Amino acid sequence: MNKFEDREKSFEKKFQIDQELQFKVQSRSNKYLADYVCLKIGKSEDEKQNYINEIIKADMEEAGQEDVLRKIKKDFEEASIKFEDSEIRDQMEKALARAKEDFK
Repeated sequence: MNKFEDREKSFEKKFQIDQELQFKVQSRSNKYLADYVCLKIGKSEDEKQNYINEIIKADMEEAGQEDVLRKIKKDFEEASIKFEDSEIRDQMEKALARAKEDFK
């Protein structure tokens, strides 16, 4: 194998590792966010794991976090809890920052 092929494989491996880390951080962020929403809505510990899975599933609907925002907003509306989009986005940022800290 020549140096170019070695270098290419090295970059591919790094990209793969970075993608896996990004996925783990986002999943952990969704878990923290779901914990927060469950607390506000008043879900039990038994309901919490199902809700975490719902948030993770919602996150896979499209790229970005808008799908998660819509899910949480809908859930707050169904629970008759008033929240501004900015408040939800703030919690999303906090959850992401916390998740990134976990993987440092």
